[in-house]
Amino acid sequence: MTAFKDHFSTNNAGYAAHRPAYPPALVDFLADAAPDRDLALDVGCGTGQLSALLARRFAQVVAIDASAGQIAAAAPVERVRYHVAPAERSGLPDLSASLITVAQAAHWLDLAPFYDEVRRTARPRAVLALITYGVLHLADAAADRVVRHFYEDVIGPFWPPERKHVEDGYRALPFPFAALETPALDIEVRWRLADLIGYVETWSAVRAAETSVGRGPIERFRTDLAAAWGEPDTIRDVRWPLSLRVGRVRDT
Repeated sequence: MTAFKDHFSTNNAGYAAHRPAYPPALVDFLADAAPDRDLALDVGCGTGQLSALLARRFAQVVAIDASAGQIAAAAPVERVRYHVAPAERSGLPDLSASLITVAQAAHWLDLAPFYDEVRRTARPRAVLALITYGVLHLADAAADRVVRHFYEDVIGPFWPPERKHVEDGYRALPFPFAALETPALDIEVRWRLADLIGYVETWSAVRAAETSVGRGPIERFRTDLAAAWGEPDTIRDVRWPLSLRVGRVRDT
């Protein structure tokens, strides 16, 4: 088993507060594709951004993450059972899950043993969904340029190598399951300046840069973004296109 790379437990509260919520349409699509709505397994759940939404459509959601800190920061939600576990050892019985999701986490997994666990736990016609979103898009062009410069040029060298899979929408990841056609979906939020800065502070590359060179890069980014943003309470539209790899684990 590949050693667990914990890039997020140093900022669990920030992750819970500032990571954007997935669109309800995503959960509706997945729930309608699943053979039933009895049990969903959310792998690499973080602080439960997707897990809570799945509970609106599934009778039970088991949400697992290898990071104890992330699980501790997850807000309790009815019908969601959180526990600390690696992706390849979910603790579920055989043939029990109707839907298995991995949101913004598949690039951290050792996929071969995880896919073995998917095959073991999936019910007939169960669905597996790998979900990711890359760099954000701001409707305001000046603020968008500041974010992209910071993402690509300032902290680009500090992104872990797995980030390339996010940027290509998981297209290069092996996916040995019968693919389903997926809708075009976006995460859309309306944020103030503090909301966006709080989100950027959750990036693994920001944590790595801080460890290596200190707070200088993020502080300069805050200053530059504030200048482009204008009044801090101005609300601006932010969008992330979703990339989905969705498939049926087995036909029968």
